Amino acid sequence: MKIALMDSGIGLLAAAAAVRRLRPDADLVLSSDAPEGTPWGPRTPEYVTDHALDVARAAAAHRPDALIVACNTASVHSLPALRAALEPTLPVIGTVPAIKPSVAGGGPVAIWATPATTGSPYQRGLIEEFARSVDVTEVPCPGLADAVQNADETAIDRAVAAAAALTPRDVRAVVLGCTHYELVAERIRAAVRQPGLPPVALHGSADAVAAQALRRIGAGPAPSAEPSTSLAVLIGGRLAELPKAALAYAEGQLLGAVSPVR
Repeated sequence: MKIALMDSGIGLLAAAAAVRRLRPDADLVLSSDAPEGTPWGPRTPEYVTDHALDVARAAAAHRPDALIVACNTASVHSLPALRAALEPTLPVIGTVPAIKPSVAGGGPVAIWATPATTGSPYQRGLIEEFARSVDVTEVPCPGLADAVQNADETAIDRAVAAAAALTPRDVRAVVLGCTHYELVAERIRAAVRQPGLPPVALHGSADAVAAQALRRIGAGPAPSAEPSTSLAVLIGGRLAELPKAALAYAEGQLLGAVSPVR
């Protein structure tokens, strides 16, 4: 079994780690954009689609059984184009902000996302479909994905604090609407916690998309399977090492324990 994941950068680590936990025997292909193209959040839809297709085709060349689009921005702007180019030969699984499960316990809810995703018709449609009965605040997080991509601790703290200041004090759940944000989930939880109130529930997409990828290829979880030693890292379509910044996060350390394909 081989699962490919694509993103502008290291945001794919959360979903890749989720796949690794469900199916440690799966070979992984991690395909991301060249450093100068990252992140995609501030880019135009046309730019995102062009680069997403390049990144996806590089992954598809390794003949995976499924491709996870581990990027909310790419899923918002490019999923139809990716599916038109690759399916039905290669199942393509998009990443949807976890709005539906976030409202299960009632509101209020905040959705942290890139400026490109915040206020987009796609996200507004999900809110209208799944969260009409609760108060929802869309919180743009400029610079946070970039800070996470570079493992810039100071910039991460600054961007998280700015987004927390825009988040209503009474929210009970925060949707992490960018895959990069899942790598700093506990820092976000700490930033939005209010004294005297229970911890805020965070809702990411990594576990759900990993499970959906397995369903699409007719495979079930097997967490005790013998681990695979195959990890192909592609940056700009070329084999590369796992970026140094990835090792700043637990998910990157998990994957970094595997010797990359050369």
